[in-house]
Amino acid sequence: MKKGYWVVLSRGGSDDSTFNAYAALAVPAIQSFGGRFLTMPNSQLQAREAGVPLRAVVVEFDSYDIALKAHASAAYTQALEALGPAADRDFRIVEGT
Repeated sequence: MKKGYWVVLSRGGSDDSTFNAYAALAVPAIQSFGGRFLTMPNSQLQAREAGVPLRAVVVEFDSYDIALKAHASAAYTQALEALGPAADRDFRIVEGT
């Protein structure tokens, strides 16, 4: 079975209290679906090509279907509501090879 990945790039999020509220809800929601963080927002990053230094988070799931279900879950929806418009995010769910 092919793994699934969340790839999230974001800018902004200068409101630490909002981001912390999101993370407090998002991390357990993701982990309840077996999600494993391969990178975190504070991971070292070297921007190349377009050179836009965005926060980068990669989460691995046992399957693409599980990654989809985790994103659609009530618990993760609640986390997104806590985040609101605090960060400009580019969120992808990708099937592994």
